Amino acid sequence: MGNRRIAVFGAGYIGLVTGACFAKLGHEVVVRDIQDERIAVLRGGGVPIHEDGLAELIAQNAERLTFTVDAQEAVRDAEVVYVCVDTPTTPSGDADLSRIWQVLDSLHGARHLAAVVVKSTVPVGTGARVRAAMDSAGLHAVGYAANPEFTAEGRAVQDFLHPDRVVIGSDDPDTTKLVAQLHDGVDGPVVEMDVASAEMVKLAANALLATKVSFTNEIATICEATGADVERVVGAVGLDHRLGPHFMRAGLGYGGSCFPKDSRALRALSGNAGYAFQLISSVIEVNDLQPRRAIQRLKEELGGFQGRTVALLGMAFKAGTDDIREAPSTIIASRLQAEGASIRCWDPLVRALDGAPWSSTTRCPSPLEAMDGADAAVVVTEWPQLQELAWDEAAAVMRRPLLFDGRNLLDPVQMGAIGFTYMSVGRSTVRGTA
Repeated sequence: MGNRRIAVFGAGYIGLVTGACFAKLGHEVVVRDIQDERIAVLRGGGVPIHEDGLAELIAQNAERLTFTVDAQEAVRDAEVVYVCVDTPTTPSGDADLSRIWQVLDSLHGARHLAAVVVKSTVPVGTGARVRAAMDSAGLHAVGYAANPEFTAEGRAVQDFLHPDRVVIGSDDPDTTKLVAQLHDGVDGPVVEMDVASAEMVKLAANALLATKVSFTNEIATICEATGADVERVVGAVGLDHRLGPHFMRAGLGYGGSCFPKDSRALRALSGNAGYAFQLISSVIEVNDLQPRRAIQRLKEELGGFQGRTVALLGMAFKAGTDDIREAPSTIIASRLQAEGASIRCWDPLVRALDGAPWSSTTRCPSPLEAMDGADAAVVVTEWPQLQELAWDEAAAVMRRPLLFDGRNLLDPVQMGAIGFTYMSVGRSTVRGTA
């Protein structure tokens, strides 16, 4: 069939990775976004987000990539439209599909298209509504497919090109075949199904991963109460081939653009269908409490936060990304400020931020500078730079060598030998011996 002309709507983490990877596969790609400044950066050779390997991929395939804010320009010569816009959570917990409908509004009269493909995460049943809207717009002959994404931030390019699976949901065999052929060159199996099942796969997969995270944090809480070591417990549990070690890391909980939103969306979806999904509700509750538990433990150790200075080491929701959406750091910084603490923070990738709580924090260029004069420090993000840090120097510059390791990144015995009072998740507190 050869290469195709693809219009990608949305230049965020998913849209940019999708567009760049399709260009690498040989397709002609136009990426459209409503943010003028984002498109200006891309046209100037920059990349407005950090994603490992993405800037290089865009530069290497620049001859097959163009960027625009004009929807009609994007659609004019396209054969396939990929919808990669965000679907944030509404106050009711449902997914906000307004940007999906905005894209569809721009497709009126685009009868030359072969297919419209939604990669955005949407509630089950959205495909039927999109199909009806396309038919109302006179696009009866244009195919429709759901092609959910399973890329993790920090390794999204790798996940797109070497996926565990490519899920294609369509009720039309020709459209399924077309979307499968778009992925020629991708190193992963194609799994075909109906639209509703494809929509559910994304929500179910993220809900199960989120469940593993919250389950591990619940086990960590029990370990703290009983003297067990959660790292040893989950290390042994993860060797069971039926379970595996992935996402069984005790810490401050999950964040980012997918797990929180998708778990809430699945809860809302089930509630709207008349079913109380108690398990996913508990998963969400555990995750919401996890950073607050850490703050409470640190507060008890310090005897209060009023007048204290606390260093937050990491702001991104995980290492390898500059994304702070639903990051535990935001909850921690907000709670510390509400309790009267001053915040000094460090992160190697997160850009300068406006608004609460970040406008009231002091941004530092290095971890040591963030900890200089601090009463306590919290490892919020599992940055490898923190594993390599000269912690003996950190102990010397802090007002009090107290560290809460929210990612269990460091060795308790070594930290105690340096002189730290070392607190972590699911492990006993170690008091410095230096």
